[in-house]
Amino acid sequence: MEFVERKRWLFFGLPFTFTKYMVKEDMITVDTGLFRTVENDCYMYKVQDVQHSATLVEKMFRLGTVTCFTGDTTHPQLQLVHIKNSRAIKDYILEQSEKARLKRRTVNMLDIGSGALQEIDDPE
Repeated sequence: MEFVERKRWLFFGLPFTFTKYMVKEDMITVDTGLFRTVENDCYMYKVQDVQHSATLVEKMFRLGTVTCFTGDTTHPQLQLVHIKNSRAIKDYILEQSEKARLKRRTVNMLDIGSGALQEIDDPE
């Protein structure tokens, strides 16, 4: 499965911008610009968390913004701004990022319920 969306104006949700988002199962690509095109990629296994937000105007035109918190150096917060199908894309990114981390064996585990730290006895 693959999503291709364009950044849209808030005015009626029209796609008159030159930003294109491509979400594939292994990477997210952001293509921006008309005269000078910049293409930026982020691998799915680097996505740590995903957030969905929608303002009142975005809700009126069925748009939303998806923010990906990544370990990528060029985009630590990768935003897919004013896109349609934003909830489906957020869910897809969450699922695919987890699958990509398991496939690459780069799963990070946190021990949150450890209680107290153990003291190390100094031999002095």
